[in-house]
Amino acid sequence: MSHRNGGAAVVESLTAHGVDTVFGIPGTHNLEIYRHLQAEGVHTITPRHEQGAGYAAEAYARVSGRPAVVVTTSGPGLTNVMTAAATAYAESQPMLIVSPGMPTGTEGRDLGQLHEAKNTSAAMGELVAWSRRVGTADEAAEAVTAAFSGFVGGRPRPVHIEVPVDVLTQDWSGRAHRAEPAAAPVADAVAVVRAAETLAAAHNPVIIAGGGAVGAQQEITALSEALAAPVATTVNGKGVVDEGHALSVGASVRLRALQKAAADSDALLVIGSELGDSDLWEGEIRGRTVIRCDIEAAQLDKNCPADHRLHGDAAATAAALRTALATRRADGVGAAAELRAACRDEAARDAGPYAGINAAIRAALPLDGVLTGDSSQVTYFGSVHFFDMPAPRRFCYSPGYATLGYGLPAALGAALGRPGDPVAVLLGDGALMFSVQELMTLVELGIPVPVVVVDNGGYREIRDQEAARGIAPIGVDLRTPDFAALAVAMGAHGVRTTADADLTELVARALDADRPTVIHLDIR
Repeated sequence: MSHRNGGAAVVESLTAHGVDTVFGIPGTHNLEIYRHLQAEGVHTITPRHEQGAGYAAEAYARVSGRPAVVVTTSGPGLTNVMTAAATAYAESQPMLIVSPGMPTGTEGRDLGQLHEAKNTSAAMGELVAWSRRVGTADEAAEAVTAAFSGFVGGRPRPVHIEVPVDVLTQDWSGRAHRAEPAAAPVADAVAVVRAAETLAAAHNPVIIAGGGAVGAQQEITALSEALAAPVATTVNGKGVVDEGHALSVGASVRLRALQKAAADSDALLVIGSELGDSDLWEGEIRGRTVIRCDIEAAQLDKNCPADHRLHGDAAATAAALRTALATRRADGVGAAAELRAACRDEAARDAGPYAGINAAIRAALPLDGVLTGDSSQVTYFGSVHFFDMPAPRRFCYSPGYATLGYGLPAALGAALGRPGDPVAVLLGDGALMFSVQELMTLVELGIPVPVVVVDNGGYREIRDQEAARGIAPIGVDLRTPDFAALAVAMGAHGVRTTADADLTELVARALDADRPTVIHLDIR
């Protein structure tokens, strides 16, 4: 029953790279992969939908920094995970998706086979970094090794491997090989010195850190202190500098106050960000002199041309810049405090009740906790600006692909990616309805996650956009269930309230519970 075949080639190659957790749903065509998982010590997590498996995997990678693995079956199992794959691509998270495919020689022939699709590998290839259909068990093992090799040393992005069902049953006598990690590019030493000279001569430098800087908290903090420069982040860079630090101005790049400060600065340093519109919200980042650092060369002039280009790893480059600085600037805490206050005031104009809701939950969640959010107003108007994080990899939200349904399965992935650390979910009613079935997965695993659902009666953001365009409300005012009662029916705890003043106590109690707790906050 445990003979080595193509399924073993996949699983042994995964464990050779330290994989101990796989997200997915077993199906008719992927059972030869599942055959070997338990024997190889791999923990299988079964969400109730493959999209949930993908979101959980994305969050697992986001909070842990380790590649995540999803195993789907062929056809609909794979197409169900495509939105999560596109999310991981947009958010630059390392994810490997493995799926079976039609038998060798039958692909694309429209024979009416179970789960047959025209060309799912090609479809995946248009969404992820690469998709590879293998022809032998050895090629399956080699493809896994190639995937893990690509997750380090460059911009991490998801990949897909399709293994035909006949290859999964093919005898295999090979050996799994661990990938040699690719070396990250090293910024040119002369370019670093020139950039450091520009920073040292600046009177009002500003630093922006993105998702590509999450591994450089210590180095960027030291650099900002040496320059006395305020640090703003994108959403994916949230916490790169402790948001309680005197020089932090938070995840504020969408705010016009920050964009003006960047334009007025005489040295703008951007580390690990593409400065995309999904972060800037129809604004722009410009500076009189722009220095950009990124691990991907194509990012160095994207959306904001650079005067100094540093192609290298964020941590190593920030450390090199700090070393190259000849002097330390005078204190700039006062200017940073003024900018932070201006950003907070601007964010508060959009936040409405969401600032207070976030403050109440922040008071209950320990500093080492993780918050997951969704494409909900309470997240992008609230948590982004009013839920301070002391470090990166503690906030899960998809600002680029902006998918609904991410927050709840993300909590599953975050809890498994950082075992022992508390996790909370804060999202809207529309978002929860996209993936409420994953509450069952949390119940099954006995994970004490508080799930705070802010109920404003439908898709409030789209309703507001309709009103702004003079369109009568259509398709946005929706009935919602009693989420607390639904939680109890699923085996979770459930409570309903209309007062955000109750949230701190309710969340604290939920963190100590024996299972997840849904807290239905009705603000209508």
